[in-house]
Amino acid sequence: MDLIEQFDRGVEEMGREVSESCVESLVTEIVSSYCNGFYADKPELAARRIEAIGFQVGHQLSERYTMDRPRFTDHLEAIKFICKDFWSEVFKKQIDNLKTNHRGTFVLQDNRFRWLSRMSVDPSIETLGSIQDPSAMAENKAAQAIGMHLYFPCGIIRGALSNLGIPCAVSADISNLPACSFVIRIKA
Repeated sequence: MDLIEQFDRGVEEMGREVSESCVESLVTEIVSSYCNGFYADKPELAARRIEAIGFQVGHQLSERYTMDRPRFTDHLEAIKFICKDFWSEVFKKQIDNLKTNHRGTFVLQDNRFRWLSRMSVDPSIETLGSIQDPSAMAENKAAQAIGMHLYFPCGIIRGALSNLGIPCAVSADISNLPACSFVIRIKA
C-alpha cells in the first residue's frame, strides 16, 4: 500500500470524528449563549434548552452506535451499554462505577469527567446591593456555572436512553471536581 492509499484510508477511518477540544468549546459556547445571552434572566429556561440540545445529540449518537446491535432486553443491559460502549465513544473512557438499587435508579460515577477536568470559572464577584461573604458568593457562582455545563451531558444520557426505549430523568451531582455522578431514574 502506497502513501496516498494509507492517507486516504486514514481519512476514511476518522471521517466522522470531531476534535475533543472543538466539542468542549462548542458546549462552553452553548452554555454561555443560553445563560448569558438568550435566557440571562431565566436560568431554569436556559437549563431546559441546554438539556434539550444534549437530548438531541444523545438520541442521534445512540442511533448511530446501536445501528448494528440487537435491541436490549432489559434496562440493566442498556445501562451497561451506556457505561461501556457509549461512554467510551463519547468521552474516551468507560464509567468508573455503576450502582443500582434494582428499582429503577442507577448511579454512574465518572471519577475524572473529561468536560470538568479543564474547567475554570471566573470567580469575579458582583455585588447585589448587600454585603455577603465573597468566598461563598464565588463558590455559589462557580457551582452554578458548573451545574449549567452538566445539563448538556445529562441530556445526552437521557436522549441515548430514550432512543433505546427507556424513558428516564437524569441529574448530575458533583462533590469533588472533576468527579461527577449521573443519577438515572427510570420512569415507570
